[in-house]
Amino acid sequence: MAHNIVMPALEMAQENGKLLAWRKKEGEAIAKGEPLLEIETDKAVVEIESPAEGILAGVKARVGDVIPVGQTIAWIVMPGEKPPAETQPSASGRRMESKTSPAPLAAAAKSSAEPSSSTARISPKARRLAKEHGIDLSRVRGTGSEGEILAEDILALVASPGSAKGAPTSGALETMSSIARLMAERTTQSWTSVPHFFVVREADAGALIEAREKLGSAIEKAQGVRVTQTDLLVALAARVLVKHPRLNASWTGQGIRLNLEMNIGVAMAVNDGVVAAVIPGAQAKNLGEIAALRHELTERARAGKLRPADISGATFTISNLGMYKVDAFSAIINPPQAAILAVGRITDRVVPVDGKPGIRPMMTMTLSSDHRVVDGARAATFLNDLAEAIQDPGKWLG
Repeated sequence: MAHNIVMPALEMAQENGKLLAWRKKEGEAIAKGEPLLEIETDKAVVEIESPAEGILAGVKARVGDVIPVGQTIAWIVMPGEKPPAETQPSASGRRMESKTSPAPLAAAAKSSAEPSSSTARISPKARRLAKEHGIDLSRVRGTGSEGEILAEDILALVASPGSAKGAPTSGALETMSSIARLMAERTTQSWTSVPHFFVVREADAGALIEAREKLGSAIEKAQGVRVTQTDLLVALAARVLVKHPRLNASWTGQGIRLNLEMNIGVAMAVNDGVVAAVIPGAQAKNLGEIAALRHELTERARAGKLRPADISGATFTISNLGMYKVDAFSAIINPPQAAILAVGRITDRVVPVDGKPGIRPMMTMTLSSDHRVVDGARAATFLNDLAEAIQDPGKWLG
């Protein structure tokens, strides 16, 4: 039986993906679960596995093509079997866009005979992007199958010298990867549509340092995995979140969804920006399991080999910039999550100790919350409980 290979949807708002590489050539055999292709989304470069065993056939997409979600790009067939003939358009109703498509500036030069923006079909995302970037839609020619204006048309125009909103008269224009460009779009959307508020708390990290030395040494000896402060924070935050379900909830537009699992996203820096790899069910994992999975995810992220499951389903995110000597910062929420924790470095400070000045290793945490889901009291209570857990990790980690 033939299995069709489609451009997968790895997140709720994804409209398309860019094909970066085929791992197999047409006509080659492939096993189920074996790497088949690599795609680029707004979050990461993701490796897609074959859904079936057979022969790769009927390849319709080339490296560099931007492909709508749901569109068939190839087939996995049995030996001697032919891929089914297409009898209807793809699910998305839009064609693939090749990297060799005409330049957006040329596309923008419309003739008066072509439909104006008032009559041309425009995707909602394209209309929103045009408004955000001040693009005159009457100067944009859509590249959709029926001439509709797509989000890619607006983004390409924004990135092009001499775009519809005017080109700079001097200086170089840096070309952004789709990861960096769409990350900028998502953070802008979050910042302008999610009502952020921030709660800051300092915590004595002395016990956290001791726990890392004691527990980390045993785990490294047994598993060969180095435990980081981030691993400890993931483990502690997940356990504290069990007591504070609103901080692990999601805003759906219709209401608040309480998530049963504490899937902790860990912000990781890569060449083209930042990705949030996910530790699923972190509340039920021990420190060694969290450290091992975080290490695997870090290696895959650096190599650009993250898989769909690695970046999907986060319910709460931790962004730690302590290794960059940052004292404190505020992070932007990743919708539909309700909160993100920004963590600064651990540094010695003079603080009251038993009523007298003393020097203690202190850490500053800033919690960004969505006020539609979390109020100030809930955010403060969660952050206080987390600070107490950091000051007594043994109680929470067993």
